[in-house]
Amino acid sequence: MSIRWDSLMVRAVAEELDRELRGARLRAVRLDGRTRDALLLFRDRTLVWRLHPDRAYPLFEEALDPDPGDLRLRSRVRAVRSPADERLVAIELAPERSGSGPFEIIVELLGNRLNLFVLEGPERTVRHALRTAGGQRPVRVGHPYLPPPPTDRLGLDGVCSTEVWRQEVEEVPPPERPAMLSRRFAWVSPLVVDELLSHEDAGLGLWREVASGARPVTPVVRHTERGPQPYPYRLDADDRPAESMMAAIRAAADASAGGPAPAVLGIGPHLLAALEEEVRRAERKVVRLTAELDGLVSPEELRGVGDLILARYGEIPAGADSVSVTDFSGATRTISLDPKLAPHENADRYYARAARSERASRHLPDRIEAACGRRDELVRVLEEAAAGRMDAEAVRAFLPSRAAPKRGKGGPPPALPYRPFRSSGGLEIRVGRGAKHNDDLTFRHSAPNDIWLHARHTAGAHVILRWQGDGNPPGRDLREAAALAAVHSKARTSGQAPVDWTRRKYVRKPRGSAPGSVVADRVQTVFVEPDEDLVERLGDESG
Repeated sequence: MSIRWDSLMVRAVAEELDRELRGARLRAVRLDGRTRDALLLFRDRTLVWRLHPDRAYPLFEEALDPDPGDLRLRSRVRAVRSPADERLVAIELAPERSGSGPFEIIVELLGNRLNLFVLEGPERTVRHALRTAGGQRPVRVGHPYLPPPPTDRLGLDGVCSTEVWRQEVEEVPPPERPAMLSRRFAWVSPLVVDELLSHEDAGLGLWREVASGARPVTPVVRHTERGPQPYPYRLDADDRPAESMMAAIRAAADASAGGPAPAVLGIGPHLLAALEEEVRRAERKVVRLTAELDGLVSPEELRGVGDLILARYGEIPAGADSVSVTDFSGATRTISLDPKLAPHENADRYYARAARSERASRHLPDRIEAACGRRDELVRVLEEAAAGRMDAEAVRAFLPSRAAPKRGKGGPPPALPYRPFRSSGGLEIRVGRGAKHNDDLTFRHSAPNDIWLHARHTAGAHVILRWQGDGNPPGRDLREAAALAAVHSKARTSGQAPVDWTRRKYVRKPRGSAPGSVVADRVQTVFVEPDEDLVERLGDESG
């Protein structure tokens, strides 16, 4: 369903959300650029903004638990407002702790340019975006928010004289009047313009009432040529009343879908990305096992080579890496040998290969069948999850636990708590192996003047850029370290990710805090594109 939004619709929804949400604690924000859904997770419910051109509307859904990849803003709703005669909803957030924010969530309901931004600070810096906004008004992460230009239409406060109204209307031919009114007068849109023109002076009175806000909101679902349309005012006898604007939106969505509106995705994009990676891993396993089966050498052929080596024992010189001998059919055959082995040991080597090939030919078909079954099951789970028919807990049951094995007695020494990389400029970059190892890296495997980095507002690895020079490290090396921090975080699927950095000596561990939880002071932020290829280019030096 494609709901049309005008400034009257936006104003009524913003006023209703303000009454519903003022003072509510926002637990997390979940942005899914693929479905263009933005979920605001409150304790008792979830506000879903569906911002796809085919379905642009908000809904209240049941409460969802935050995902590790969600944005944790730790704020309460201060107010929900809409600028006069604009199609923007601004949700102002008051942070619950000092040192961050204030935050603001901007929802843009501008035709096909639907989007949502998370802003921070008095400069209203864009920290997160549902999708990249380009065109004539680029809105980029890390830069101050650039609002759409104001409409600058007449009568923002609902004040207009009868003479001006008549003059504007009568100056244009009747067929052009709807477009003229929508272009010239505030709060007018194709959704209401016919009613304003059909009653002459009464139309002006109606405009004054709705533009000034004097007319009480009476939510309805209107029946239009484009389908059900929620609206804040009853303009026709056929308009169906609703209890609230959100109820009208829900009713219109259900009617357009021929039943309940499509289920809201209850799992985050990062969990879906993990599931997609598991599907790819399962497919690679099927390909690898199939190639292994296709590449098997016949056990009979391998045993025949062993028999031939023993039969021509006296013709094989010591230390040869190959030998040409006459086989049992009278043809000349070249046999590869290990020069370090005696002829009978080379024969044993071929017999052992034959035994392995025989075992593989027995077991590989079953392993391929099991791998295909696992792949097909994961594909089914992915389809169910993407359609919103599985919750996060059910999806996680299909994902393997990849916990590192514990060291046993007499085993190898424990691995370092980080993976070492080398920047283009030759500086060492250390990437933590997980929450339990982040503290070890930050406080035991770094120097006070090293550079500490971490993806902003999301779970991820601590990263240390070894640097003992004066001033800041070279920009390229810093950006590469920041990109590794983004790749090794829940922001890895973002187009642009903010990464905080500071000297390691300004990072401290609060008493009793969770593993990996730290407080950083004198933080600066760099915005980078998470680049998976960078991991290979800089090279994990841990082997």
